[in-house]
Amino acid sequence: MIDESPKRFDRIVAILIQLQSSRIVKAQELADRFQVSLRTIYRDIRSLESSGVPIVSEAGSGYSIMEGYRLPPVMFTREEAGSFVAAEKLMQQMTDKTLGAYFSSAMFKVKSVLRNKDKDWISALESQILVNPSQVLFNKNVPDALEVIMESIAEQKQLILWYQAVEADQASQRTIESVGLFHENNFWYVLGYCHLRQDYRQFRTDRIAQIRRTAEPYLKAHGALEEYRNMGCHVEEKICVRILIDRKTAKYLQSSRKNYGFVEEKIMGAQVEMTFMINRTDQGFARWYLMFGDVAEILEPEYMKLRVHELAKKVMANLEIPESSRETKVFTGVEMEQQICPC
Repeated sequence: MIDESPKRFDRIVAILIQLQSSRIVKAQELADRFQVSLRTIYRDIRSLESSGVPIVSEAGSGYSIMEGYRLPPVMFTREEAGSFVAAEKLMQQMTDKTLGAYFSSAMFKVKSVLRNKDKDWISALESQILVNPSQVLFNKNVPDALEVIMESIAEQKQLILWYQAVEADQASQRTIESVGLFHENNFWYVLGYCHLRQDYRQFRTDRIAQIRRTAEPYLKAHGALEEYRNMGCHVEEKICVRILIDRKTAKYLQSSRKNYGFVEEKIMGAQVEMTFMINRTDQGFARWYLMFGDVAEILEPEYMKLRVHELAKKVMANLEIPESSRETKVFTGVEMEQQICPC
């Protein structure tokens, strides 16, 4: 018996919207999205066809809607439009200036099809949502970095970057074939095939001093972004770091630990064993560890203990107080705050 429930109706409408939004849609993609069988998707497609929607089935590829067929604009629910407000705030702060402006322009079009009462609801949200990135994500002299990179990926055209590596005194010129973009550890990266290195490399967008489009097509065929990320051929050698930390302190590291290669944790009574995979030349982990080193222990590797020890020695040297100025006193929390900020 054919299921004519509201749930099926909603699914068929959603399938139609997805068909309109993509050139080709595979039946398996639809089955995965709606968590139904392929047989159910085939039946829903037949229902759309019988209602007059000109669907083209391409063997081995998927489904598409005949070129030129359009339905009236789809109305957004208040909740859907509300989600765009959060997305707009993120786009304005977490992407470059040009891409953020494009999204703001798109939001005006979304708002234009809302009912007046829903527009008021959205306006009430807009001033009450803030996004403050913790890092500088883009060079101010390259306001359109993401736009240019995305255009390069879509059109398969080479890019020229002037890239300021951390260890270099000045920016070097690189010609790359962009494979993809990803956001990780609070930064944007473009992964691409670097003609200079003859290998895949990743470049942090805030270190791009200049970027230039070219008309030169890619010289190589590239796979999906995740293939190269999983291969790890574009990153430094990783090493395993294990620490044992007080369980009460561990819960305060939930948000920051992912920025330092966190892999897993094991509860060990009143302590937690954490495992990290970091770049061998990484300097950030040791400095981060000093924040809570009084309640933690480095289990391995030995050289990480030495690195932290050297940093701690430098800290102590910088904090050394002349004998004549030393005074034995234990500050309360309020007194300590007054010492730091007399105002």
